[in-house]
Amino acid sequence: MNSGWTNDRPRQSDWERWLLEHAPRLLLFARQQARCEADAQDLLQEAVIESWQRQPDGAPPPLPMVFATIRRRAVDWARRQDRRTNREEAANAMAPECWFDSTPEDRERTQLIQQAMCKLPEIYRQVITLKTWGGLTLAEIAEALEIPANTAASRYRYGLEELRKTLVRAAVSETRQIS
Repeated sequence: MNSGWTNDRPRQSDWERWLLEHAPRLLLFARQQARCEADAQDLLQEAVIESWQRQPDGAPPPLPMVFATIRRRAVDWARRQDRRTNREEAANAMAPECWFDSTPEDRERTQLIQQAMCKLPEIYRQVITLKTWGGLTLAEIAEALEIPANTAASRYRYGLEELRKTLVRAAVSETRQIS
């Protein structure tokens, strides 16, 4: 039932009309570009938003621009997924298969080192972590932390000395408790 007012029925915006008209064919194209339905829907959403943001007046974007954006985003997604898969496979291949549980001594040593590292000042802990477990050279550490190489070297040296002192104190304390 219509009251006669022209405002009774909400009018579709240009965007709603544009989406109703073009969404099915854009989604079809996105499905051809993506590896699964969910990715196709995500690609379509990202492409429409990105294309819309490129429009200076906020009007619906030209259809070719949206198709091109879907294609570019699909290529980016595929590359990202391939890189992630390759990284995960490489990490799994490099990870040694653990045949035996670690010994209680190894677990205790690990715990002592973690506790000692937590007691170090942050500037020493960063350098020791990057050098020992990160496998970086002192020059690489200096670059990563944006400090001079000599500063990285001295922090590493002082940090190791503090770590040694802390571990010796812990060992002496433990020996006293046993005696």
